Amino acid sequence: MLSRVVPLRRRAVLMTATALVVALVATGVVAARASAHQSRCERFAAASVKRAAMVTGSGERVVVVGDSWSAGLGLDKPVQSWPSRLPGRVHVAGFSGSGFSAKASPCGRVSFADRAPAALRGGADLVIVEGGLNDYDRTQAEIEAGFARVMRAAAPYRTVVVGPATAPARAARVPRVDRLLARLARQYAVPYVSMVDLELPYLDDRLHLTPAGHRAFGDAVSERIAGLSSGAS
Repeated sequence: MLSRVVPLRRRAVLMTATALVVALVATGVVAARASAHQSRCERFAAASVKRAAMVTGSGERVVVVGDSWSAGLGLDKPVQSWPSRLPGRVHVAGFSGSGFSAKASPCGRVSFADRAPAALRGGADLVIVEGGLNDYDRTQAEIEAGFARVMRAAAPYRTVVVGPATAPARAARVPRVDRLLARLARQYAVPYVSMVDLELPYLDDRLHLTPAGHRAFGDAVSERIAGLSSGAS
């Protein structure tokens, strides 16, 4: 009887030890992932502040609230991100990974609606809200809620919404976001500029623009907004 109990006890001890090792490994993995997220978020936050200090142009005050494309992620000179192609004195509030929906980014309260009030403290002659690529996996309800919040923040100002281009890495998901943003823009009576027809050059990640891509995207946004002002379709 004793000979049977001892192996059973050893087996129980072994199983407990194994479970402890698995738990420790899992905890370490979670901690490592959390640390990586924090490190990335800190980089994105620092880049956002740096880009916000880079005001370009002169004339009417234009405020761009956007994502990594506005922030200039992947560019040697973020000041050359697409908003620099816009006419006016352009202020950029870009945060990589952010979107309309609150949970588009894992970096906390950095959605467009969360950042718009601070960006608009100095007022604006024109507000451009640009994005949607990071909302590719969010629900309709999440996007609708975020859109409503950013429209409330921008309500005192002339506002234009610029949708996502068809970045190859997320091309299959872009049409749904584009259609939803177009519908929401009509609902809130703000102009919507669809960009899904553009063919742009991308970096190797197939998600972010090359310098030439930024120039092309910015020029297209500028031309299409000018078309809205002139009454062109």
